[in-house]
Amino acid sequence: MPLLQRLRNLGPGLILAAAGIGAGDVVVASVTGIKFGTTLLWAIAITAALKFVLTEGLARWQLATGETIARAWVTRFPRWVSILFAAYLLFWTFLVGASLSSACGIAGASFFPGLSVPVWGAIHAAFAALLVALNRYSSFQKLIKLLVAVMAVSVVVCAFLAASPPSEVLKGLFVPLLPATGGGAAVLSLLGGIGGSVTVICYSYWLRAEGWSGAEKLSVVRGDVRLAYVFTGIFGIALCLIAAGVHAQAASGARIALEIAARLGDVAGPIPRGMFLVGFWATVFTAMLGVWQGVPHIYEDLYAAWRGSPPATPNRALYLGALAFLAGPPLFFLWHRQPVAIVLTFSIAGAFFMPFLAATLLYLNNRRAWVGSLANGRLGNLALVVCLLVFGVVCAREVIAALGS
Repeated sequence: MPLLQRLRNLGPGLILAAAGIGAGDVVVASVTGIKFGTTLLWAIAITAALKFVLTEGLARWQLATGETIARAWVTRFPRWVSILFAAYLLFWTFLVGASLSSACGIAGASFFPGLSVPVWGAIHAAFAALLVALNRYSSFQKLIKLLVAVMAVSVVVCAFLAASPPSEVLKGLFVPLLPATGGGAAVLSLLGGIGGSVTVICYSYWLRAEGWSGAEKLSVVRGDVRLAYVFTGIFGIALCLIAAGVHAQAASGARIALEIAARLGDVAGPIPRGMFLVGFWATVFTAMLGVWQGVPHIYEDLYAAWRGSPPATPNRALYLGALAFLAGPPLFFLWHRQPVAIVLTFSIAGAFFMPFLAATLLYLNNRRAWVGSLANGRLGNLALVVCLLVFGVVCAREVIAALGS
């Protein structure tokens, strides 16, 4: 297949990468660079590889059955499974909506401080909702590709300007060292914070919008998902290199991007500083667009499955209602602190999602009566077991930390 044709076919993967790389990735990768330099670059690469395994698994299920993973949780499992997931999805939607709005507000205020962070957050949330509501998938995809290009160019160029010597970068990538103090916790943070969580489910709907179905599309989808996580890994590594190279100081949440930009300005001048801020804005706004466009489809899908409606049954009113829920109520948290009980509940529930996804894919993709020739082989099962074990450890750490606080 010619290169240009391949690039045209790799739309959903770019959207997945854009939606999965948000403020959390910026924070986790940057903090890792500040504390450990290039030592843990290998952990970012492994995280991207594990997320590839999970996303390829849910895509494999969909290609084999024509059914999304969210619908499978309704039709192939006891009812309580989908009810618990729906309850978690409500929490996740509310807090992720607030997190993305806050990050976009910080990015907007960094350019135009005349308006406050909450006001900029509200403007971005409303504008993103309007773009999603009024544009079809093809237009949305083109916009995402443009913003991803801005993300890639700005952050990768800044990484080259600020990066450590190549020998240190290569050592960090290929020699898996673990710092004695705090290294284990940092690796677990990277595993939990890079590449998104619930956003991986949205790939099901972008796959469907692209019209990719059937076993014959498996190699195309694998290439698409591979692109998504190669980009995710490179982006996370670039952020880590920038933070390490400019010797930034730790800051609260997404404001760490402002600290890195300021230090980058000191080291390389105002143009790289502005370039990094543009890249940060493109990163968080693209994540917002991806979440705003994809997550309402999960609500639509669950409702249709519970009612016994055919797959891909559109429900415009429910979709717009879920979009409004993402863009509206979470703005309350921009002016008020998030209640501790809600945050702790979210942390505990969220910790279970990735091992839950790995476990259900192990079950679903080994049922030859359902998936036929696309059933997992030994290597696929081994990879999913590794995901289950690794994310199970991350889950235990998150639960212990949440209960301890």
